[in-house]
Amino acid sequence: MPWYLMFPITYRDLEMMLADRGVDVAHTTLFRWIQSYAPELKERIRPHLPPSNGSWRVDETYVRVKGCCMYLYRAVDSRGQTIDFLLSAKRDAEAAKRFFRKALGQPHTVNPRTITVDKNPAYPCAIERLKKDGKLWRFSRLRQCKFLNNIVEQDHRRVKRLVRPGLGFGGFHTARRTLAGYEVMARVRKGQLRRIDGRDMRAQAIFIAELFQVAARSACYPGQLRLAASSATQPRAA
Repeated sequence: MPWYLMFPITYRDLEMMLADRGVDVAHTTLFRWIQSYAPELKERIRPHLPPSNGSWRVDETYVRVKGCCMYLYRAVDSRGQTIDFLLSAKRDAEAAKRFFRKALGQPHTVNPRTITVDKNPAYPCAIERLKKDGKLWRFSRLRQCKFLNNIVEQDHRRVKRLVRPGLGFGGFHTARRTLAGYEVMARVRKGQLRRIDGRDMRAQAIFIAELFQVAARSACYPGQLRLAASSATQPRAA
């Protein structure tokens, strides 16, 4: 599963890669695994994320869902560490407010000192409403300056690179679950997990296996991949 969420390949590409390693699994099965386990991976990884800093860079990009453009709100801090994301059918003040409420509710986030956005007029309205509701620190400063948002705009490329081979998504909920997996593995590759290096593929594979309480055997990676999704709820091997 992590391969699909980390590299720009299709489900059929992954099916052939696994077949080359002696693992017979259909691409439709891989799709169902992603839909089931990607959102769960996002939830289980949260306690292992270090706190973000107080300088947020927020922007939205678009992805195609059933041939229509949907808006993906994303935020990173000044170090480029992912804060949160939200897929929305609309690009307005209500969607922006919903995104900020979601991001502020995460255990690894802090109330930001500054929020840097582009010239989208929806952001000032959303920030004002959040301050009135007491959800956002009243001294948080909004900066509408496009060139300061280069960090998050460059970070959009990670998502675009992964979405491109599949030519979009077939449904809103499918897109939301798959994007959750993309964002989780982006955090892993950025080195956001405590004590896990972003380039250490073996450590990442073992960490994800332990999250799902699957016995992680070093001999299975990378020489032979044993798909253990059906055993995800079994107790860890002694």
